[in-house]
Amino acid sequence: MRPTAEDLRTLAAPAAAALVFVAAGAALLWHVHASLAVAKGQLAVARAERAKAAESLARIAEEEREVREKVAVYRRLRDAGILGEERRLDWVEEIGRIRARRDLLDVRYTVERQRLLQSVPGKPAAVDFRASTMKVDLALLHEGDLLDFLADLREAGNAYVSVTGCRIERATRGPGAGGLAPRLGAKCDIDLITILDRGAKL
Repeated sequence: MRPTAEDLRTLAAPAAAALVFVAAGAALLWHVHASLAVAKGQLAVARAERAKAAESLARIAEEEREVREKVAVYRRLRDAGILGEERRLDWVEEIGRIRARRDLLDVRYTVERQRLLQSVPGKPAAVDFRASTMKVDLALLHEGDLLDFLADLREAGNAYVSVTGCRIERATRGPGAGGLAPRLGAKCDIDLITILDRGAKL
């Protein structure tokens, strides 16, 4: 049975509505797909930015840790008196105190002119490692006197103490203080090393 004109007119409105709904559904589906693609792109960008931010934070944390370590080392060197110009007067006074405290029979020494060991580039200026060689001649009752002298000199600070050589011989000198005769004589070369930061603010 063929549809009549009346049937076609009756179906025209529903068919048009169906076409509108199909078109609207297709448009909505396209919009959802497009929005999903945009959202995926934004998510990828956000993830990349988050990874970059995490990497930056990790790098900053590592740099902060390194700075803290370097500041701690700098403070220890400063507190030990190793930073700055050489302190010859302090060395003289400290050797006098060591001699009196340890009851050393005889201590003779000379300090040579300071020399540059190494200059290390830095910011804002270079850091210079300098050494003043102290030549020490000690009268000893036993080897322990020498070890005590060197230990006290190191603990005094005012420089990093580097013993470059010591020679111990049987003593040939006469009696020392208090009538005690030294049994040994020691001749040592000791580098008193200081660090000068030419960029430091005084």
